[in-house]
Amino acid sequence: MSLIEEIDFGTPASKSETMVTLTIDGNEVTVPEGTSIMRAAMDAGHQIPKLCATDMVDAYGSCRLCLVEIEGRAGTPASCTTPVMNGLVVHTQSDRLKKLRKGVMELYISDHPLDCLTCGANGDCELQDMAGAVGLRDVRYGYDGENHVFAKSDGCSNDNWMPKDESNPYFTYDPSKCIVCSRCVRACEEVQGTFALTISGRGFDSRVSPGMSESFLGSECVSCGACVQACPTATLTEKSVIEIGQPEHSVVTTCAYCGVGCAFKAEMRGEEVVRMVPYKDGKANRGHSCVKGRFAWGYTNHQERILKPMIRERIEDPWKEVSWDEAFSFAATRMRGIQKTYGRDAIGGITSSRCTNEETYLVQKLIRAGFGNNNVDTCARVCHSPTGYGLATTFGTSAGTQDFDSVEDTDVVVVIGANPASAHPVFASRLKKRLRQGAKLIVIDPRRTEMVESPHVKALHLPLMPGTNVAVMTALAHVIVTEGLANEAFVRERCDWSEFEEWAAFVAQPKNSPEATAILTGVNPKDLREAARTYATGGNGAIYYGLGVTEHSQGSTTVIAIANLAMVTGNIGRPGVGVNPLRGQNNVQGSCDMGSFPHELPGYRHISGEAVRDQFEALWNVKLNPEPGLRIPNMFDAAVEGTFMGIYVQGEDILQSDPNTKHVVAALSAMECVIVHDLFLNETANYAHVFLPGSSFLEKDGTFTNAERRIQRVRKVMTPKNGMADWEVTIGLAKAMGFEMNYNHPSEIMDEIAALTPTFAGVSYAKLDELGSVQWPCNEKAPEGTPVMHIDGFVRGKGKFVVTEYVATDERTGPRYPLLLTTGRILSQYNVGAQTRRTENVVWHAEDRLEIHPHDAEQRGVRDDDWVRLKSRAGETTLRAEITDRVAPGVVYTTFHHPDTQANVITTDYSDWATNCPEYKVTAVEVSPSNGPSDWQKAYDAQARQSRRIAPAEAAE
Repeated sequence: MSLIEEIDFGTPASKSETMVTLTIDGNEVTVPEGTSIMRAAMDAGHQIPKLCATDMVDAYGSCRLCLVEIEGRAGTPASCTTPVMNGLVVHTQSDRLKKLRKGVMELYISDHPLDCLTCGANGDCELQDMAGAVGLRDVRYGYDGENHVFAKSDGCSNDNWMPKDESNPYFTYDPSKCIVCSRCVRACEEVQGTFALTISGRGFDSRVSPGMSESFLGSECVSCGACVQACPTATLTEKSVIEIGQPEHSVVTTCAYCGVGCAFKAEMRGEEVVRMVPYKDGKANRGHSCVKGRFAWGYTNHQERILKPMIRERIEDPWKEVSWDEAFSFAATRMRGIQKTYGRDAIGGITSSRCTNEETYLVQKLIRAGFGNNNVDTCARVCHSPTGYGLATTFGTSAGTQDFDSVEDTDVVVVIGANPASAHPVFASRLKKRLRQGAKLIVIDPRRTEMVESPHVKALHLPLMPGTNVAVMTALAHVIVTEGLANEAFVRERCDWSEFEEWAAFVAQPKNSPEATAILTGVNPKDLREAARTYATGGNGAIYYGLGVTEHSQGSTTVIAIANLAMVTGNIGRPGVGVNPLRGQNNVQGSCDMGSFPHELPGYRHISGEAVRDQFEALWNVKLNPEPGLRIPNMFDAAVEGTFMGIYVQGEDILQSDPNTKHVVAALSAMECVIVHDLFLNETANYAHVFLPGSSFLEKDGTFTNAERRIQRVRKVMTPKNGMADWEVTIGLAKAMGFEMNYNHPSEIMDEIAALTPTFAGVSYAKLDELGSVQWPCNEKAPEGTPVMHIDGFVRGKGKFVVTEYVATDERTGPRYPLLLTTGRILSQYNVGAQTRRTENVVWHAEDRLEIHPHDAEQRGVRDDDWVRLKSRAGETTLRAEITDRVAPGVVYTTFHHPDTQANVITTDYSDWATNCPEYKVTAVEVSPSNGPSDWQKAYDAQARQSRRIAPAEAAE
């Protein structure tokens, strides 16, 4: 193995379809119109020296190193800023160019430290490379006089020198090594869109400045790493590179955080990760990253990680470390005993949205074929199960319609119930770039999120009251239908016309107008009408939504309403449009695809279908139960009732993530065998009898499927620290249960998935290695995948319009609970925080905070940073207050990343009518001053400490 070297063409590729032919150094080159001479030369294999140019940002032309000569033109233009033209004759090397380039390099080196042997960038420094490329052997100017290099000059303090900024936990900024090429500033602006960096001063005083001469940590920098990646010197360097040294080989893999599915090069020394570098050929991220994927992989080596299997008789006992065989035997004996006592259906399992497709597939196979029932569910139950129901009902398939590249062709973007800047930041950067180019943005959210206003972007914000999504979406449809803005040609051709007429008559009713619904939604009717007109008439319209849509009692209804809106405007079936759920976890799409719901086999085919079951029964050599099993909430209810007594939980922390924590505690406490398969002793493990240590994404082979249906390889870069990959653990448990599954490699599991799942029929590791990734459906009709769905027609045939009547949630405010709580995520943390809390990301978010409007805070005597009690009908907790006008009066907001807060002790059992997805986003609460943690929090902490004891290993005789 060696380092994967990616070619830097110097400037971005042109999208023009018109071709231009020119001659470079005697060779004819044909490239798209608009291509720079620098890129054309690189296409032909001629590398022109450069420092300020990189193909991730637009040409700048400041370093004057990439000069060329063009026959018939005077001077020596910069090749990065000079576009190609038909018939040009270009020379990239001549005596004059050599002299000019050497002179430029001399100036750079005369104000640069010459500590190359001990520099963190030694071996990976473009300045060093370019000095060699131009043949620099001496610097005529010397190093005397004013400089930025030395702390002292002539024995006195040097006012031009600045100390190294090491405030950021992941990288350093050394101003003495900066050549002011502006690549970092441009990457922050053009790629990330944060505009946190600038060039302060002029001439010799110019320097890169985070914000107004702040530290990197104290500035608006979001630590995405784009500046570090762009830097051609050691000015911005990863601390891991400084500590470990330069990597010697790399492996392309896929990030294990959110549903964007960024591709990374894991750059290694031996089996040690040196750094994670975003892969430019990754089709989801296109070479960009966020703080989590780029830097927050340290949890894989965290001291709290459990590496040995453990068992205990009772949850009050300390854990006992045992061998894998003993752990499997203990677990299997308990689970079989439960079935013997309580019946076959008394056990089940939950698959992980953080594990691979192959691992998830094996768990549902174990449950269906080994346990003999269909009591399998996944975390999508509590996040995007309404997406599956709503899109399957209207379009015929349970997934988003577009690829992420589609956003580059959109003209109007509607973001509802999602905050991509925090939860899906790499996609947010791509979206904001399109918005800066002129696309319009409509944000429908109770909170003024980061998407509402960012540099050079101003959205039309519809700040609705939590729980009124359906009313708002129906009011938007009302405007489109009553003002004659519907795309009738599309509807007649692609949708069921009679169903459309029924739906159109419904939305046209006066009760669904923006003015009539405003009393419910709190949205200004004028703004709502403007939003509807913009979406219907503004060109390509795309809708992106998140958990603020699905996690409601009418989550499925809202998804259907979104689909209705896309169909009535014809915004389906081409680039730049569509309905796009932003999936929360790295493989939540894949876990659904793999048959993790109790009523569906892989590929979303109902378990009751005899022909479908026949296929699986023939390959698995077992008879399958035709009856759907229990959903997660049903499992908890049955456990409390005493009929569901054993559960295998793969890579999910149901105690922290599921609603009504007290009910979950009661359910887990009632069970006789809880098996937790994870990296850490998570909150669910407090009530477990068996702990099976998991492997991280760096320690296994497999695939993830992201939010755009993109199937990508996960590649092992190191030996599993626990001794087994997760797929091997499930096979070991299955064998102990008496159900043999024989595979030698995850590729064999994928072959079985492809044989049984029509949408995956063309997927194989060989194809993924060849193409990089594919988007399902991938089969005979689409051998290289399907970037955009429903191009010629809907999967179900005709698009189905469904009437979406607004029904208010049963969770109501009142005198005792006058405020509405809604929840969400923050950029630096992920899900329940099991991974990110065990990294340096805690420097940005060390605890969950409660956002409260100044008016509500003043009424309750609450000041910023005060401890407050947050109480609902389900329970109470305490946390610190953050007073802000990001939330409207009457609404409070918090995150759920920290178990100390246990925000879900507040949320209730109310759920979506179709899928049982919990209503996390609407909880009636009251806020009052507090002196610190509640009694419940103290008791919970005491139980957790007691439960996590591990007995000392017995000495060998």
